[in-house]
Amino acid sequence: MNWYLDWVTRDPIFSAAIQFAVLGTLGETISRSLQRRSWTLPGTPLQVAHKVVAWALLGIIIKYGFVGMRGFVSSLIDHELLPRAFSGGLLGAHALSVCTNLMFGPQMMFFHRIEDNLIVQQWNWTGLRTAWLTLLWFWIPAHTLTFMLPRDYQMGLAALWSVALGVIMGLTTPRRVSTRPVVN
Repeated sequence: MNWYLDWVTRDPIFSAAIQFAVLGTLGETISRSLQRRSWTLPGTPLQVAHKVVAWALLGIIIKYGFVGMRGFVSSLIDHELLPRAFSGGLLGAHALSVCTNLMFGPQMMFFHRIEDNLIVQQWNWTGLRTAWLTLLWFWIPAHTLTFMLPRDYQMGLAALWSVALGVIMGLTTPRRVSTRPVVN
């Protein structure tokens, strides 16, 4: 595990991009495959290549968001707008998660949807409300756990949560059956 810690410490932005490029795309692929009941890429090969880049960019944005929101919560505590009890431990992780997901999450998801729309070359906002609701039932609890870890592990777990959410969404979204004709 030392190689991982060395890598994320030495290259925090690049490592965030790579982790999200790989794990975010994997989560999206798993979700699509579960919905279709067969291994399916989330688009054409060119679209998938663009999605890898989009996930990498999202990883960079999330890295900056995590750092910025940590400063935001710290400033709220310093200005006595949050009690000192939120400066560490479970309460601190939860406060950071709530602030991150409610103040940063909706815009980040909207940006990600714009990326997807540009990649598939159509404007489709279907499911954005459902995505925003995941901030409450999935991302706040998930990132509470994430923010309890040492900082060097947080981006990796955040990217891994994308795979977990892909599995959940793939299993709970109504199945799409292939429209290809059956040949006997």
